[in-house]
Amino acid sequence: MFRNILKKGRRLAGLGSLVAALTMAAPVMAQDKEPVVFGGSIPLSGVFAFAGIHIHAGLTDYTNWINSQGGINGHPVEYVMEDTAYEVDRSVAAFKKISGSSSPATYYGDSTGFMKAIASELNSQGNTLMSGASFATALTDNEQYPYQFIPGPNYSQMFGIILEYIATQGEGGDMPTVAFVYSDTEFGKDPIENGKARAGELGIDVVEEIVTKPGSVDVSAEVLKLRRVRPDYVVFHGYVLSPINEFMVQMRQMGLDTQFMGTFWSSDKLIIDKMGADADGYMGVMPYNYYDSEESGPMLDALRAQAEKSDPEAGYRPTGYMQGWFNAMVWTEVVKRTLDAGKELTGDNMAESLASIEDWDTGGIIGIPVTVRNMSFPVGRIWRVNAEEGRYEPVSDWIHLD
Repeated sequence: MFRNILKKGRRLAGLGSLVAALTMAAPVMAQDKEPVVFGGSIPLSGVFAFAGIHIHAGLTDYTNWINSQGGINGHPVEYVMEDTAYEVDRSVAAFKKISGSSSPATYYGDSTGFMKAIASELNSQGNTLMSGASFATALTDNEQYPYQFIPGPNYSQMFGIILEYIATQGEGGDMPTVAFVYSDTEFGKDPIENGKARAGELGIDVVEEIVTKPGSVDVSAEVLKLRRVRPDYVVFHGYVLSPINEFMVQMRQMGLDTQFMGTFWSSDKLIIDKMGADADGYMGVMPYNYYDSEESGPMLDALRAQAEKSDPEAGYRPTGYMQGWFNAMVWTEVVKRTLDAGKELTGDNMAESLASIEDWDTGGIIGIPVTVRNMSFPVGRIWRVNAEEGRYEPVSDWIHLD
């Protein structure tokens, strides 16, 4: 990794060469400046490939875009990745390989399991800042994971945002009731205890908890439990699609007017594509604007333009794409702040730069200025499926937790 110290604000204007002047090119990167490397363990194959290919596209497109803008303080950015098939051992091997050959300043981890497994080595090396696909609450423990952060709210914070919204939906002074339905996995159980505690603080009664196996399972017995308590809201966590669809269809067939909500990885268009009209009204918490939302801003517009440039036939870009792009945006901001302060790109210095982010304007990726809290960005908005339009639409303001 380069260790030369850069003075604050030093940057090439990009018009010093005849070629740049003639071609009206974007800002030119200094040829003698070492690249900043973004590394990644990316699941292009395996069970998480449906998201991995879009995460990879978001990281790739952002890298191409930032280089078209002159890189980071004149340093070109290189994105170096390995396919991991969503296997922890392969992810660890990829990290070791890329760290040994490319000295990445930042790194994308493909799973909570990998990010926990690599923590000891990451802490020992002390020269890489990591984020990735995981929003696990545990990863915001700064004592155990000082060089890792969450590119949005962690799962407990997502529940907090959902519950803040639910608390505003009561009528006549009555607070809505809620049930939590989650998978019997580390992923599924992550926010439940914190969610129950926050519901209690808000005066929301958690009338039922249901745990299922992940994936498509028979939920008829569980639906009967929910029928007995008739919650105003069911909040799902620890799934991508199934059995959310089974719960929704069966409960509606029973005449229940329960509203259904989910967290990041179950709030993409997959649920619309698979359920069609039955997805109507489903709500999710999302820390970013959707690609096809009516929102705009300089960075969101740049993202859409770059996506169209890289693949004009692809159309809609899923939430994994948005998440990949935002990860790289944060890395860029962190690296730039560290270099502007005249400091080396060490884990400690970059973590300090991350923690300094306050009221940061993301150019429309997130709709309000954001502030880092405990190695995460605790902000989100509630969006509801409009099945007829085939997209999510906002039903709340942006909610930024303290």
